[in-house]
Amino acid sequence: MGLVLGVDGGNSKTDVVVATTDGEPVVYRRGGGSSSHGPGGSAGCIETVASLVPEGEYDRAALFLCGADLPHDIEELTALSQHFARDVVVDNDTFALLYAGTDREDAVAVVCGAGINCIGRSGERVARYPALGWETGDWGGSEMVARDALFLANRAADGRDEPTELVEIFERHFGKPVVEIGADVHYRRMPQARLADVVPAIVESGHPLVQRLADEIVLLVERSLRDLGIDDCDTVLGGGMFAGRLYDLVAPRVPNPRVPALPPVAGAVLAVLDGDARDRFRGAFGGWEPNG
Repeated sequence: MGLVLGVDGGNSKTDVVVATTDGEPVVYRRGGGSSSHGPGGSAGCIETVASLVPEGEYDRAALFLCGADLPHDIEELTALSQHFARDVVVDNDTFALLYAGTDREDAVAVVCGAGINCIGRSGERVARYPALGWETGDWGGSEMVARDALFLANRAADGRDEPTELVEIFERHFGKPVVEIGADVHYRRMPQARLADVVPAIVESGHPLVQRLADEIVLLVERSLRDLGIDDCDTVLGGGMFAGRLYDLVAPRVPNPRVPALPPVAGAVLAVLDGDARDRFRGAFGGWEPNG
């Protein structure tokens, strides 16, 4: 009996799970973020992953990584990952969500957390997109929503736009006027990423930005279906922003919405298991916690 390795590497955390080839979980570890678009690049990403992987010989490994967006990203990360197992698959972390959410051949996954991404599959066909951010036409995720919300809040506060509840949301959370929050971000006294802390309150407020985000997610699913040439699928929705109101706005507008019961890293393991081992792992991994 051999071992397989699954990795879900994200902006803020990296999850690693080891399981036997017959589907029994062995180890679940969590560490810091490992995006290859961060300061350490691809080498830093793989170093972070390697620091979490237990010593051993692995038959197969799936590394689904934030930053594995374009072909050259995947090629570079793959070249650095060959030591992990005899057979290694490297791809974008949205695939971890997809595998965790469904075994169906026709499926689309949308992750909406700090950023936003979408992938789809129909048999051997795959629909995928750069998803680098505004530079490639993308909008969504907590960081973009928060940035646009602060823009609107400052315009409302100084009278350039109509009043909005966004002003109170920001000022209540940070304890200062929105213009000072904007200055803190501009002068790098506050990381822009911290603005995302207010996004749950924005979502629950029902501000039009939330409807815009729901529309964008539905558009991503529709584009994937069109590109795959199908009109039905499982739609797997994941990421921190799908809690509460956003899910309620999206679910009625996409086919067969699904939120995985298992964390995305389970999808990385499922991607390298076969047959009955997949069902065994799904049943056995429920309730496992990282570093426990």
